[in-house]
Amino acid sequence: MTAQYQVQDGVAVITLDNPPVNGLGHSTRLGIVEGLTRALDDAAVKAVVITGAGKAFSGGADIREFNTPKATQEPTLHSVIRALEASTKPIVAAIHSVAMGGGLELALGCNYRVAAKGAQIALPEVKLGLLPGAGGTQRLPRLIGLEHALNMIVSGTAIPSEKFAGSKLFDEIVDGDVLPAAVKFAQSVAAAPGPYPKVRDLKVRHENAEGFLAFARNTVAAVAKNFPAPLKCVDAVAASLKPFEAGLKDERDGFMYLVGTPESRALRHAFFGERAASKIPDVPEGTPVRKIERVAVIGAGTMGGGITMNFLNAGIPVTMLEMKQEALERGVATIRRNYENSAKKGKLTQEKVEQRMGLLTTTMSYDDIKNADLVIEAVFEEMGVKETVFKKLDEVMKDGAILASNTSTLDVNKIASFTRRPQDVVGMHFFSPANVMKLLEVVRGEKTGKDVLATVMQIGKKIKKTAVVSGVCDGFIGNRMIEQYSRQAGYLLDEGALPEQVDKAIEKFGFAMGPFRMGDLAGNDIGWAIRKRRAVDKPDIQYSKTADKLCEMGRFGQKTGAGWYDYKAGDRKPYPNKQVNDMIVEHSKELGITRRKISDEEIVERLVFALVNEGAKILEEGIASKASDIDMVYLTGYGFPLFRGGPMLYADQVGLYNVAQSMKRYAKGYHGEAWVVAPLLQKLADEGKGFNG
Repeated sequence: MTAQYQVQDGVAVITLDNPPVNGLGHSTRLGIVEGLTRALDDAAVKAVVITGAGKAFSGGADIREFNTPKATQEPTLHSVIRALEASTKPIVAAIHSVAMGGGLELALGCNYRVAAKGAQIALPEVKLGLLPGAGGTQRLPRLIGLEHALNMIVSGTAIPSEKFAGSKLFDEIVDGDVLPAAVKFAQSVAAAPGPYPKVRDLKVRHENAEGFLAFARNTVAAVAKNFPAPLKCVDAVAASLKPFEAGLKDERDGFMYLVGTPESRALRHAFFGERAASKIPDVPEGTPVRKIERVAVIGAGTMGGGITMNFLNAGIPVTMLEMKQEALERGVATIRRNYENSAKKGKLTQEKVEQRMGLLTTTMSYDDIKNADLVIEAVFEEMGVKETVFKKLDEVMKDGAILASNTSTLDVNKIASFTRRPQDVVGMHFFSPANVMKLLEVVRGEKTGKDVLATVMQIGKKIKKTAVVSGVCDGFIGNRMIEQYSRQAGYLLDEGALPEQVDKAIEKFGFAMGPFRMGDLAGNDIGWAIRKRRAVDKPDIQYSKTADKLCEMGRFGQKTGAGWYDYKAGDRKPYPNKQVNDMIVEHSKELGITRRKISDEEIVERLVFALVNEGAKILEEGIASKASDIDMVYLTGYGFPLFRGGPMLYADQVGLYNVAQSMKRYAKGYHGEAWVVAPLLQKLADEGKGFNG
């Protein structure tokens, strides 16, 4: 049983005990009801207190039971709350640390609530594309008012308990241990005759509810855009003005509607995918990890500086190494400027700025980094340069140090071969800007030690990254897939589209930016260098020549003020360029292609399905261990729309049969060789299955 029962001085204490956050799984719900029954049957018990063991009152639903029969097995949370409300003895919730989602709804079903200062209070269901489904939208407005409740439910934001002082949410807010205070409070209320107050009996009052709700709907509609849950939350909170049972029915109807939406499925997929990414099939939980107390970063450029900031932010000292003093000074100045800008915006105190800068040391000597526990190279993306660095690291670094490469495409096994300790070598591919982007691709070499992998995944969490494991291949997960996406973007130009149309179509689909704006931001010369390397390594891979022609014009992107688009000083807005568009049209003529009108639907399908098909190959080859890992890479590193859940989930929602059929249709057109359906995709389509179980 995951709810413990004991009696203290005439008060039954039911303690939720389901680590890590006392999730309200079936066993816990059953334990609450059974504990309540014992308390009601015991004449010596005058009142009941419900609290949580460990570090939470309750974090809500037990995510381990999501999508299983136990999630809806009786007693449901609704049934538990009905039992609480039917009690003839007063029930007090003793809230500490965290009361979120169903945990808060459980507390709202009690007669009284005593909270510890600093306890985090939230109804965050909107972040999963849902709304509170156990009376939260009906009870909370009765306690803290319509406006405050609506803002809290629509945002899903956690609020410290003391912010509710003066409202009816908490009867007492106490310093220190909340349980003794709650027991004493329960004894005092039990001394008075019942009946005891129920939140459901309160009325929701507002001077101009209709006007406020109209304003709220307009505001939320403008902000929520592609997510239906926030507006449904407004509707549910509005229903609290009705008689309680009628409002409860509206809440339930809204909840059931949202559960079935693709947007909620996408958000839930991302929620679970982020947690699943840390689970590596052959690296068991509890694998010993190495201590990381000091980090070294090779390179003080954009990537090196950004990587360094991640560790400084986490309180880990960093030594940054460069070959020239001016490069070091420039790198340190950039880091300080970034922190100073954060301080100006109120995101950091000046004290924190100095604290973080105080953790940074610089050097031009490898001898000064020999005692680092982890060293990450962020030097030029060329194998010869990497070889020089790793041979030197192998020579100077202490035994047991982890040697990591920030390479975005190169062979980590080859890099490891430059050392006598390949078991200590791993890829840590940060995304630019490294101090902002959430994604960290952890590249596992053939000989990378399991303890090294476990350590890097743990450190990824410490520096607040979503770490996803990739096997070794050209481009790993993200860049290998984006290459196929970019190839299709180029072919679309050859056939009849222009950069602005392609970008607008995929941005309307939900991408943060289209392929041509992305190229301008990253630097078109980087793609040019990769294509030149491909021409030697993989001469059979064909590309549109428009990107090369663009680079031959010296248009490398935002850094030169000219790429696929023109850019003005201090303005990142892309302005179409006639010369570029004329070059694209002229190139079609050179190829003997009669340009045609291409629909936005075709643009989106070709770009997204190119990602999906390559993702299927990556899964089949074992480069990624699960489809959700691929989706996490694209949601956190490549601007794929969150409300669509990533390329692999999106393909599941479209239906893999339909994806394969579209690809076979495109295979009859221009560069049809790019549309050979991946065997895994075809197999799953034939079986009526998806990438995600």
